[in-house]
Amino acid sequence: MKIVAFEGQGGPHLGVVEGDQVVDLQAVDGKVPADLGEWLAKNNGDTKPLAEFAKRAPASARKPLAGLKYALPVGRPGKIICLGLNYLDHVKEGSQRDNIPKFPTIFFRGLTSMVPHGEPIIRPKVSETLDYEAELILVVGKRAKHLTPANATSCIAGYSCGNEGSVREFQRKTTQWAMGKNFDHTGGFGPWLVTADELPDAAKGLKIESRLNGNVMQSDNTDNMMFPIVEMLVYVTQGITLEPGDVIFTGTPSGVGHARKPNPVWMKNGDTVEVEIERIGILRNPIVDEK
Repeated sequence: MKIVAFEGQGGPHLGVVEGDQVVDLQAVDGKVPADLGEWLAKNNGDTKPLAEFAKRAPASARKPLAGLKYALPVGRPGKIICLGLNYLDHVKEGSQRDNIPKFPTIFFRGLTSMVPHGEPIIRPKVSETLDYEAELILVVGKRAKHLTPANATSCIAGYSCGNEGSVREFQRKTTQWAMGKNFDHTGGFGPWLVTADELPDAAKGLKIESRLNGNVMQSDNTDNMMFPIVEMLVYVTQGITLEPGDVIFTGTPSGVGHARKPNPVWMKNGDTVEVEIERIGILRNPIVDEK
């Protein structure tokens, strides 16, 4: 099932995608929360009832997917956790090539850094070094702490596409990456969430690709993560309690703009960037300069 958030009458709505249509769940039952995280918290991560709502939707609750104004699949995540350096070839193309990580590299993004499918990613005034990073996103469905390899994936509600846009100049000003990873409106998330039951366990074996103006920049497979999803979740939940609606970026493959030879490739005004992940979809965002 594809669960989408979009702008409707009175604010954000939640929907289920069926072919080229979306079922507006608030039009089926006004008690359905407009935020996926709230639904997950109230229903212990169970998304199946949303499919039941969609089945009994009247014709008036259906609208074309074309022209939809998308919202973030999770509108108010409690945490946005990010993994850095999670594909070996990406490590080798960067400054850590001689320092291969032995443990997952964890950092955080703020909600103000994110935009949904179709909305502009903003290149900031102060730097031209805005880089693309195709990433698989997972969304937490259930509260989780001290996960084990046997139960780690039980906390996952589903998966989405992410562009973990980075302002490299500011990422490198200090040993902490947070500034370069949190410029307003520099990261993409969407277009929807695909429930975990629709995909291989731990999202293994999925092709992941980024395209800049139609040109393939990154192309890899989730099988090549250095710290696969199960291992990462076990590690993180040693210390961090995951809550319903939390969002986790799982790292980017090689081919990022800063590593391009002979010259880096930065996203600029007028560009279009796409992130496509097999069996999930395509996240597409235009790039515009900050006003």
